[in-house]
Amino acid sequence: MPTVDLTSVSPPRPGGDALAAAPRRIGLTLAELQHAARLAGDAPLPFEVSAPSTADAMQARLGQSPATLDDQAFRAVVDALHDPADSLERRGLTVDGVLDAGLAGAIGLLASPRLALDADVAMGGAQAKVWHRQDGDAVASLATVDGIVHEIGWFGTDAWAAELARVAAVSAEVTLARSAVPSYVDLPFELADAAAEASGSGRGDLLPVLAARHHGAVRGPDGALDDPSAVALLAALAGEARGRLRALVADVSGPRVDTVGVVSWTLLADGWRALRPHHEEGVLRLELRSVVPDELAAVVAPVLGEAAR
Repeated sequence: MPTVDLTSVSPPRPGGDALAAAPRRIGLTLAELQHAARLAGDAPLPFEVSAPSTADAMQARLGQSPATLDDQAFRAVVDALHDPADSLERRGLTVDGVLDAGLAGAIGLLASPRLALDADVAMGGAQAKVWHRQDGDAVASLATVDGIVHEIGWFGTDAWAAELARVAAVSAEVTLARSAVPSYVDLPFELADAAAEASGSGRGDLLPVLAARHHGAVRGPDGALDDPSAVALLAALAGEARGRLRALVADVSGPRVDTVGVVSWTLLADGWRALRPHHEEGVLRLELRSVVPDELAAVVAPVLGEAAR
């Protein structure tokens, strides 16, 4: 969870006419976003962009690596972006150097909120970073897939559930089909972890051994599964993985960021499963339940409620 600098001068906040009844979203390049943040009182953004550092000097001595090549490509794209002051002016987002009130307010809320929700979503070969910041009756959001183009938005808390559903929307790049995993599964966390490690290392032959050690401990909608059914389920959990969603909720209203809770989903062949660790008779277990994007708000709500206490 990024640290929000609450000691800086507070930029304007969305409110009144600046917060429209319907969510408003604007696409900004990284350069435009950074320039807008400067115009909004040097507001800190919820992420950091690495500046050229000792990596270049080390590369000269040690040679190039995939990481340094990616970093160079990213910086080359950023350097080629249009002048942000000119582009914001042409788009009507600044007038005589003054930032649009709604955009300024959204950036201000991103900088100094009450609650923060950071989501990491990966599917279809892409990974998205999403930041939601809330205070009072307003929410601001920021999202990016490549770190170059960002979508910034602001809306009332009554629209937050719909905006969270957008975060969990399944990409068109992902083809959904039938799943071999039931809509409800409950199994020992130790078994789930060991099975994932065995499948990930190409040792699927160990799954029957693991299932036998936890005989009768894997449950589906109709109760305990026999060992062959448990093995098939464990194999499907690993083989059907299409993506993941992880959301962290924190109270950032004070000088210290307090992470309150984490929500995790996994994308299988037929859609999302919510993951819920829980204890039963002293044993840590993991529940997987079928969910749809519209349910993300309901899953996150208890965590947000705890953070708001």
